[in-house]
Amino acid sequence: MGYLYILPALALYSAFLLYPFGQSVWLSLLHWDGLTRATWAGFDNYRDLLTDPALRAPFAHALLLLVFYSALPVAIGLLLAALLSRDRVRGMTFFRTVLFLPQVLAMVVVGVAWRSILAPDGLLNDTLRTLGLGSLARPWLGDYDWALPAVGLVGTWVGTGLCMVLFLAGAQRIPRELYEAARLDGAGPVREFLTVTLPGLRPQIAVALTLTIVAGLRNFDLIYITTSGGPGNTTSVPAYEVYHRAFDTNQVGSAAAIGVALTVLIFALTTAVSRLVEGRRP
Repeated sequence: MGYLYILPALALYSAFLLYPFGQSVWLSLLHWDGLTRATWAGFDNYRDLLTDPALRAPFAHALLLLVFYSALPVAIGLLLAALLSRDRVRGMTFFRTVLFLPQVLAMVVVGVAWRSILAPDGLLNDTLRTLGLGSLARPWLGDYDWALPAVGLVGTWVGTGLCMVLFLAGAQRIPRELYEAARLDGAGPVREFLTVTLPGLRPQIAVALTLTIVAGLRNFDLIYITTSGGPGNTTSVPAYEVYHRAFDTNQVGSAAAIGVALTVLIFALTTAVSRLVEGRRP
């Protein structure tokens, strides 16, 4: 009779997640502009994902952005947690609050603020000119080479605080005796971090990687607000491409195929992270 308790949750899960996903899979097998009669496409839309450079590029951009959205925040968060957990730092609560602040801001607000900062006459370029580095000033979000890294660094700024807070909370659970034993064995800060802190934070690292990978791959609002996929398509990502094809170019079937492929990619990467961490647990 225990299954009766989970039926309401299963019904809601099916109605709001499984059914829409199944509908997306069905639409991905059609050629449809959203208005006229749909025609059968089979796997043509998925074949285009592999053969059309315009469809492959957003996935390549998303994977590159994972360096900024996931790898850098986790690395910086680990470094800050290692430094702050060794000694008491005055104003720790204020410091954590400031770094965590981007997480409580709507991404639309973040996008508007950074679009202003990175504008040709924005704060960043004005600061560079004031410091005598005017040659480095550029239209960051309109530069073909710098637009994607510029958006990525915004993602790093957003994700670092979350990772740091997770790692600081995990570091507080590591027994102090392990640090004392490492120091008695002559371990320096680096060895202490590698042999005590890093293994002790393995569950938090898995959570941080999962959250940041999902955030990086489903990134839409920041791209939409700052660059709208431009210049050209240099900052287009799968989530934005779904919107663009479904509502701008009326390629609903292609948009659905991109959405399904993105879902599979997110599931595969997050599953791989979980298996990697769980497989190395003692």
